[in-house]
Amino acid sequence: MTSPTITTELVALDADCGAAPRDVIEHLAALVSSAGRTSSPQELADAAIAREAKAGTGVNGRVAIPHCRTTAVTEPTLAFTRLSRPVDFAGPDGDADLVFLIAAPEGGGKAHLKILSKLARALVRGDFIDTLRQARTPEDVVEAVDEVLDAGAANVDKQKKRIVAVTSCATGIAHTYMAADALEQAARGRNDVELRVEPQGSSGGNPVDADFIARADAVIFAHDVAIRDPKRFAGKPVVDSPVKRGINEPNAMIDEAIAAADNPNARRVPDAQVNADTTTPGTSWLTRIQQAIMTGVSYMVPFVAAGGLLLALGFLVGGYDVANGWQVIPVEYSPTNLPSNEMLIDGSPTTFDRSGWPLYLGAILFAIGQMGMQFVVAALSGYIAYGLAGRPGIAPGFIGGAISVMLGAGFIGGLVTGVLAGAIAYWIGSWSVPRWLASLMPVVIIPLLASLGVGLVMFLLLGRPLGALMTSLQGWLDSMTGTSAILLGIIIGLMMCFDLGGPVNKAAYLFGTAGLSAGTDAAFEIMAAVMISGMVPPIALSIATFLRSQLFTVAEQENGKSAWLLGLSFVSEGAIPFAAADPFRVIPSMMLGGAAAGATSMALGVGARAPHGGIFVIFAYEPWWGMFIALAVGVLVSTVAVLAAKQLWRNNAADAVDATDAQTTAPTTT
Repeated sequence: MTSPTITTELVALDADCGAAPRDVIEHLAALVSSAGRTSSPQELADAAIAREAKAGTGVNGRVAIPHCRTTAVTEPTLAFTRLSRPVDFAGPDGDADLVFLIAAPEGGGKAHLKILSKLARALVRGDFIDTLRQARTPEDVVEAVDEVLDAGAANVDKQKKRIVAVTSCATGIAHTYMAADALEQAARGRNDVELRVEPQGSSGGNPVDADFIARADAVIFAHDVAIRDPKRFAGKPVVDSPVKRGINEPNAMIDEAIAAADNPNARRVPDAQVNADTTTPGTSWLTRIQQAIMTGVSYMVPFVAAGGLLLALGFLVGGYDVANGWQVIPVEYSPTNLPSNEMLIDGSPTTFDRSGWPLYLGAILFAIGQMGMQFVVAALSGYIAYGLAGRPGIAPGFIGGAISVMLGAGFIGGLVTGVLAGAIAYWIGSWSVPRWLASLMPVVIIPLLASLGVGLVMFLLLGRPLGALMTSLQGWLDSMTGTSAILLGIIIGLMMCFDLGGPVNKAAYLFGTAGLSAGTDAAFEIMAAVMISGMVPPIALSIATFLRSQLFTVAEQENGKSAWLLGLSFVSEGAIPFAAADPFRVIPSMMLGGAAAGATSMALGVGARAPHGGIFVIFAYEPWWGMFIALAVGVLVSTVAVLAAKQLWRNNAADAVDATDAQTTAPTTT
């Protein structure tokens, strides 16, 4: 017969257990021993103290829940004390006066996590905490706790499973919200799940409230970049997949989450630790580095977007020669002392096309944009490090990125320093240190040592070789003309249209956006080729559905009505429904058009100073008419190619769907 988890012998009210967590844990271990639940109270205490040293177990409500698994106990046991002298368990709202000790046998699976999850759900209820504080006898405590544990066991199979889903992609623009919508729609068609989604995208999204997370049975992570604030989900069963799986297989992910909720051995979000801010369980270092780089790109894009668009606006308002005076004009002139079109710049007479307010405002816009662009490499490096090591990695990552700029290593150096800073910070964060030092680790020790390590490696070993590599790459790009430039445009176009937002597409996008910080014509031309070729697939498929609707299913015809707008906005993912349904005819056709657009853009020397926005940032293109020509060429090639492929290379499965759709939509005749 299984013994009850908590008994009156395991409860102590208004006890003075000492001034430190170790004292309280040892007191609770003695209670467990006196109740006959452990053969070695010291071994039990040492196991719980070792767990406590990794991260404090204080939670909201001035409650602490130290816990462990150990061979010193043979069955799940819960001990409780209400302290007359509160003790610091590193809780968010002060010293704890209510302390539970959860002890589970070493071979007992996830028994302590089951108890922990049920308690966590109860502790967000103020009435449960009030009951514990007002309890007059140990019997009152046992009754309240039993009610919580028994209610959780009785209702687990009767209620819908509560699932939290988090979606995120590298740019935070399309895949993030497509996956969120797919999961929400799948959940609406089921009666066995209550699902709430938190899209962590560029346009924001309301975080799932803490109460629902605390009561959730499982978590779905559909992401390509690090999850923000994953500590909220610590201990929850997790299904972790790339964001595209959330779009393509939402029901399968929900099924897996339900199964994980019922499986005590399921993978779980790790307990929140200093170096686990952004990691997910079971991922290899190669995958984590890839996710971290995508995280860096995601956080870097706003700097590039703001800086690049402000530079373009500066040129638009102040003329293209405003670049010769942006450092002087905003400082030496004012609204009451506007500049003329002639002035001394660094001792040399300089003439500008414009004067007065246009030149002054243009110089200010350009200066603001330059300040934004100066952060690009540092932001890339800093947030790559954040993706690997959490917040302790941000400072060394930013410092490493700044050193890369100083040594001329550019965005290549930023990639290296981001990974290096993140790896060093993660490693230092894994050290086992005394409790008095643990609180200093994330804010002082890790940033200090990781920054020192990255700085020494860059200055003494890698900085100059990476700088030479960046100089060679920049020289090669600047020297490209004619055939070589067109070949690069073809390669960029093929990559942008190969997987429509996947890793290959993102690699080309990173090449374009990271290069913008160099501010060269070659970098602007690469960005233009990236953006124009990425606009082609949704527009071409939309036009194709209008021209030959009978070659597409009804669902594709509906998607075609809005895909053109996604294409004009540079959201390549608008073509995903078409590619997923018919990849062997759609994807090669789109790649042909992307290659044609990229080649034409490079041949015409089109440059783009903005990393996103498609046609809606037309003022950022130079020449603007070249953008329209390149886009038209790419769309024409893709449209013709996909119509020819569907007409000449018939697909039996698609034809069957077409026939069914035609029957269901055709008018009835008599």
